[in-house]
Amino acid sequence: MVYKGVLTKMQTEFLDPIQYYLVFESDFIHVNQLLNKTIDIKKVGEQCLSCGLDRPIFRQGFCKTCFFEKPLAGDWIMRPELSMAHLGKEDRDLDYEKKVQLQPHIVYLANSSNVKVGVTRKSQVPTRWIDQGAHEAIEIVEVPNRYLAGITEVALKEHVSDKTNWRNMLKNNIKDEDLLAWRSELKAYIPDEVKTYFIDNMSETHLHFPVEKYPQKPKSLNLNKDLVYTGKLVGIKGQYLIFDDDSVFNVRSNEGLVVEMTPY
Repeated sequence: MVYKGVLTKMQTEFLDPIQYYLVFESDFIHVNQLLNKTIDIKKVGEQCLSCGLDRPIFRQGFCKTCFFEKPLAGDWIMRPELSMAHLGKEDRDLDYEKKVQLQPHIVYLANSSNVKVGVTRKSQVPTRWIDQGAHEAIEIVEVPNRYLAGITEVALKEHVSDKTNWRNMLKNNIKDEDLLAWRSELKAYIPDEVKTYFIDNMSETHLHFPVEKYPQKPKSLNLNKDLVYTGKLVGIKGQYLIFDDDSVFNVRSNEGLVVEMTPY
């Protein structure tokens, strides 16, 4: 059977192991069921996730116009410390920004390739950790808006990384860390206006991914260059499909591509 649709990040279910789903307009794929099957992936077009038009994807699944104009791609998305909705100040669309920014946010530690600090909406826990391929994570503070989470992340990343090494994450080149100890050590660096939001009682969350074989030398697939790829699926971690020839396909970074997928 041929599945066709616009790529968006895989939806997930926090089970043991994590369950993954690709949702197209008229097709639905439980990706875990494709493990150990050969899959053809073919790029057949592009479609902006915002305007829905057949335009070249610029970044984050958006065409160039939407990336620079739509609120879904505002700078505060990647840099939460730039959020201004709590001040009633508009970036691109104040109503949208209030809806997203003025809700509970979590600052957390996650261990995917190394211990890193990050920010996510409370409603996105543990989805955010799954998407990053973290095998363990812990919350630090819960704040009422994105701005407070952003300034906390800025302060803490002076003392801990805010980046993930995707190759090490996919190779499973990681070690268990005492995130409670990390959290305790970093508490002193939380900004004064955020200290009261520190979560006192917290334990680590552990995540297990459906991977049967980790790549030794991960090589990223580029459908914009090669258009077609065929390989045996041997794992899913983060937002990556892992194939037996060490090729890996980042679904999230290919959002907006129209693809045909044929498992057999």
